[in-house]
Amino acid sequence: MTTPDHLDDLDAVTALADKVRRAAYRAVADAAPEPAGRDEVAEALGVGRTLAAFHLDKLVDAGLLEVSYARRSGRSGPGAGRPAKLYRLSAAEHAVSVPPRAYRSAAELLAEALERTGAEETLYRVAQEHGRQAGPEPDVTALLTGHGYEPASREDGRIELRNCPYHRVAEQFPPLICGMNLAMLTGLLEGAGLAGQWCARMDPAPGRCCVTVSKNKTD
Repeated sequence: MTTPDHLDDLDAVTALADKVRRAAYRAVADAAPEPAGRDEVAEALGVGRTLAAFHLDKLVDAGLLEVSYARRSGRSGPGAGRPAKLYRLSAAEHAVSVPPRAYRSAAELLAEALERTGAEETLYRVAQEHGRQAGPEPDVTALLTGHGYEPASREDGRIELRNCPYHRVAEQFPPLICGMNLAMLTGLLEGAGLAGQWCARMDPAPGRCCVTVSKNKTD
C-alpha cells in the first residue's frame, strides 16, 4: 500500500523531471555550503531571472530547497535595499520505492545490534574491505562523486564532502556510522590506487559529512 508520506516523496522526486528545474537544483547544490540567489542560478543556467525564480520556487514547494533572506551587499538600514531571496538544499530526505520498503528501519536495527554486541571493529573491517572493491580510479573527485559524497575542494587543500550517504543513520548512531564511513572512504582510496596521495580523516562540522579527504604530507 502506498502511504501519504510516499506520495509526498514521489511529488518531490517528480519535481526534478524537468531538465531546467533539475539544473537549478544542481546549481544550488554546487553553491553549498553558501546559499544561492536567483541571479546566480539564472547565470549558471543561461536563462532569465524570472524563469530561474519560477523553477527555484517550485523546488521549494516540493520540499527540495529551503529559503532565507539576506542583503548580499552586507549593508543595512535605510537605502540598503530589499533582502535577496536565497536558496539552499533542504535537509529533508526523499526516497521512493514501489511498493514501499523499509530499508532505513533495517539499517537502524542492524546499527543498534552492532552497538549492543560491541561489533564495531568488525563493521569497520568489512566497510574498508567493501571500499577496496570499487577498483581503480585516478581522479579523486570522480571517485567521491561516484559514491554520492558531493566533494568540494577548499583553499587549504582539503576536500569537504557536502553529502553524507549515511546521514539519517549517522544522526542516530554517530560514532558507529561515522567510523564506518571513515573506514569505507579509506578503502575506496586504497582500491582506487589513491591511498599514497590522499587520506581520509575524521573532521566533523555542521552541514556536511564528518570525514574530509586531504593530500598526504610529503617530506
